[in-house]
Amino acid sequence: MISARTYRKALPALGLAVVLSLTVGCDPDDSLGGASPSAGGGAVSGGRSAQGFGASPLDNPDGTKPGLAPLTSDADKSAARKIIEKVATKGRGPKTGYERDKFGYAWKDSVDGIPLSRNGCDTRNDLLARDGKEVKHKAGSNCVVVSMTLKDPYTGATIRWSKQQATKVQIDHVMPLSYDWQMGAARWNDAKRQQIANDPLNLIPVDGPANNAKRDAGPATWLPPYTPVRCSYALRFAQVSLKYELPVTTADKKAMLSLCGG
Repeated sequence: MISARTYRKALPALGLAVVLSLTVGCDPDDSLGGASPSAGGGAVSGGRSAQGFGASPLDNPDGTKPGLAPLTSDADKSAARKIIEKVATKGRGPKTGYERDKFGYAWKDSVDGIPLSRNGCDTRNDLLARDGKEVKHKAGSNCVVVSMTLKDPYTGATIRWSKQQATKVQIDHVMPLSYDWQMGAARWNDAKRQQIANDPLNLIPVDGPANNAKRDAGPATWLPPYTPVRCSYALRFAQVSLKYELPVTTADKKAMLSLCGG
């Protein structure tokens, strides 16, 4: 795993960056609307492979590499299924007591035990810098992103973003925080909840309307509208589940396996 300091120093040379909304998240408290797996916002690609989306989740187990690339080969999909098969299942518990603040204030830099923490830059801007291209920073800052382009894995579109259009790109919690709460995080201490809320493995800058449509859904009820990325999305959901020892529902696990050819 690379250190946060090494990663930050490498960003200018790599030219990486991304976009995100400071105010809107993937939980229903923060967003609007809903969608089924076949009805998300944006254009559906119909199964084409795609370039420019960043790293394969198979090659990015800690989330420090940019993006979420589609898995297109049978071998990669088979490898993804083997990981998904390890995920435990249980029924979704009540949402009683859930509040976003139970996971700490948004984009906290001082969270120990996760990549990129305590590097002098908040989580939101770390992710913009991780996934974006043509990134520009605020004058006098090597942290605050003010514009960039993003190859969005959820819709397949290229988004040109500036800070004046903050909600056009939002940071998605792949495994939504209220879902985490219902599957066991309600019993965690504050430190562990802050980790999953700021862990780059669980965070992807994406198209704002697609993120709004997701709310706190699992893979059985919402999927990225860009079909080639769905197996990768299922695998990333599983990676977060396994890292934090959080189960998923039986329906969600069945959908995740199916997305990777199972």
